Amino acid sequence: MLLIELLKAVLFGLVQGITEWLPISSTGHMILLDELVHLRCTPEFWNTFLVVIQLGSILAVVVLYFHQLNPFSPKKDRNQKIDTISLWLHIIVAAIPAGVLGILFDEAVERISTASVVALALIIYGIAFLVLERNKRTPKVDQIDRLSYKTAFLIGVFQCLSLVPGTSRSGSTILGASILGCSRKVASEFSFFLAIPVMLGASFLRLLKVGFAFTGAEWAVLLTGAVVAFLVSLFAIRFLLHYIRRHDFTAFGWYRIVLGLLVLGYFYILK
Repeated sequence: MLLIELLKAVLFGLVQGITEWLPISSTGHMILLDELVHLRCTPEFWNTFLVVIQLGSILAVVVLYFHQLNPFSPKKDRNQKIDTISLWLHIIVAAIPAGVLGILFDEAVERISTASVVALALIIYGIAFLVLERNKRTPKVDQIDRLSYKTAFLIGVFQCLSLVPGTSRSGSTILGASILGCSRKVASEFSFFLAIPVMLGASFLRLLKVGFAFTGAEWAVLLTGAVVAFLVSLFAIRFLLHYIRRHDFTAFGWYRIVLGLLVLGYFYILK
């Protein structure tokens, strides 16, 4: 029985690691996967499991960008350390809108986490990506150190859209940054960095609600999911950065639309 649950945790970690960083909504995928492969657990444990595998994904960003995000690195000179501190200040400014609204509307967000809301968000923002790519403009910000505080804050405002399940945190920030004139690389990397304080904060609040009183078997499931999410996230982040060097976000837009239709079809026609 435990082996089966561990295999399920591996599958959930795999999906989480891929979908967290691509602009395709990890929530939408988790809802579908949970219908097909359900963990034998309490709702409290399930909520904790989702938080813990998210933390595994965050750790991947920290590992991949540790040098760039570390203001105390002995390999950096004084100016580079100042630039790194400036980057963190931009990240903090961008995290404020979602942080405030996330605390105020946390319970409301849980109430609207339905299949129809997720499906509509997938489709609407899928169309938004298609419109964005069909109205291309020359990026004004092609390096992350040229990001202004105003632009960072506005990207944070766009991130608030991800409070609606199915929108995708990375999708909303990448879409917003692109609209505000950032290149695909800058939009994607800043989305990765912004995930650190936002997801850590959201995870901390959720863990405070549910606690850590689990059995040894449950801890095994949690750690398995987190480790897999971490390892897969390393690949997913590298894949996205490599992909956008040669392609735009059109494929992700179509994918979101198809997934949204599948969610609607499954929950309102087949089920």
